[in-house]
Amino acid sequence: MPAVTADTLTLPRFTIPVEARPRSVKRITTAPQGHEGEGFPVRRAFAMIEQSDLDPFIHMDQMGEVEYAPGEPKGTPWHPHRGFETFTYLIDGQFLHQDSNGGGGIIDSGGTQYMTAGDGILHIETPPEHLVVSGGLFHGVQLWINLPKDKKRIAPQYQDLQGIDSSLVSSTDGGALVRVLAGQIAEFSGPGISHTPLAITHITIAPGAEVEIPWRSDFNALAYILAGSGYVGSDLRPISTGQMAVLVDGDTVKLRAADTQESRSPNLEVFLIGGVPLRQPVFQHGPFVMNTKAEVVQAFEDFQAGRFGHIPADAIQPHRM
Repeated sequence: MPAVTADTLTLPRFTIPVEARPRSVKRITTAPQGHEGEGFPVRRAFAMIEQSDLDPFIHMDQMGEVEYAPGEPKGTPWHPHRGFETFTYLIDGQFLHQDSNGGGGIIDSGGTQYMTAGDGILHIETPPEHLVVSGGLFHGVQLWINLPKDKKRIAPQYQDLQGIDSSLVSSTDGGALVRVLAGQIAEFSGPGISHTPLAITHITIAPGAEVEIPWRSDFNALAYILAGSGYVGSDLRPISTGQMAVLVDGDTVKLRAADTQESRSPNLEVFLIGGVPLRQPVFQHGPFVMNTKAEVVQAFEDFQAGRFGHIPADAIQPHRM
């Protein structure tokens, strides 16, 4: 799990006020496994969690971790979206992106693509030909972020953000590396433009190490374990790969890695996210996230009428062997 690494002893540290109070665990869930797109394996990280605890987030998949044989890598074909933003974070592997709004690029290990679907967009995410031919390790996260009611029909936008753009912060003892991928934590900002206040991070914690991260009191807090085992919250509840903790009531998030980790996962890897809840009605069907059923019906009609733009003449397509 390379993503972006750094010498934690030379990085800036978070400042935790003496009176700060760690958040407690409301619940821990285990993500069921399934398949997405053309058949790549995913864990449905938000399953069994109430929308009120997820807001402003809608959907999250851990894609992989999987070691593909030659010819096996898969992506998603061209498909539409409206009413929200997609945040794709690639930990291992490589993805190509292209959309009907002229956006596109290569997502490398440690990089992200931040796509605002807004009024409507068509896009594709697929591994490049050379990776389909060779096979290899693939691992990432896709997160759907809701847009406020007054921004659901804004113009689409694409942001190509590389791993070197992220802010890197360490724990007090240097045992943890915090990558701020989007939004802001204390004085540290991630790259990209968000349409609602939030924070998206990937945290690597060495065996036996602990980190306490300042967290805005008006944010929700969701800690998902990408790999490894450890403890979370003020009472340090046990948690492991594929589990999600909902954290409430406090000014910080506390995480500790177990003293011993599996050889496949030498560290505790955590995807920690949060944002200001929108507290607006949500009606979702397939790739459309709106406030009402009528708006989703309109989205389907607009898509079928070609109002989301058109697949470019030079469009990339999934490579077949």
